[in-house]
Amino acid sequence: MNFNHFDESGHAIMVDVSAKQPTMRTAIAAAEVRLSRELLKAITVGGVAKGDVLGVARLAGIMAAKRTPDLIPLSHPLAIHNVTVDFEIDELSGLITARCTVRAYERTGVEMEAMTGASLAALTIYDMCKGSDKSITIGEIKLLFKEGGKSGIYNRDTK
Repeated sequence: MNFNHFDESGHAIMVDVSAKQPTMRTAIAAAEVRLSRELLKAITVGGVAKGDVLGVARLAGIMAAKRTPDLIPLSHPLAIHNVTVDFEIDELSGLITARCTVRAYERTGVEMEAMTGASLAALTIYDMCKGSDKSITIGEIKLLFKEGGKSGIYNRDTK
C-alpha cells in the first residue's frame, strides 16, 4: 500500500500539490451521536439547560472544518467556499447524525475538512448534553461522498 504522506526515508511530509490544477471539490461526511430518547426529545424541543444544542453544534462544525489544518498536521490550508452542517434525527433509535458538506475550488480534496466538521459537531452535542446524560456515545464517523480531482467521484452508497 502506498502512503503519500511519507518520503522515501519514511519521514512524514506534506504532499506537494503545487503542480496540480484546481478543480471544484466537494466532500460530505457524517458522525453519529447515540443518546436516550428522552434527551433527544429535549434537544428537539429546546429543553436542554445549555440552550440550542444543534445550533451551537452546527457552528462548531463549521468552525472546525475551517480550522482543519490547525488540527491535522499535514492538511493543507484551503480557501473553503462553503461549509454546511445538518442533522438527521431518528427519534425511535435515539440517533442524531451530523452531516457536514464542504466545497472549495482547490488543488486538493476537502474530505478531512468535512470529517473534522462532522466530528466536532458530534463532540459539541456531547459537550452540551453531558450534564444530563454521560452515557451518550459518538459512533461511526465516515466519508459519504467526494468529488473533484483526478480520483473522481466516491459515493459510499454505491460501494
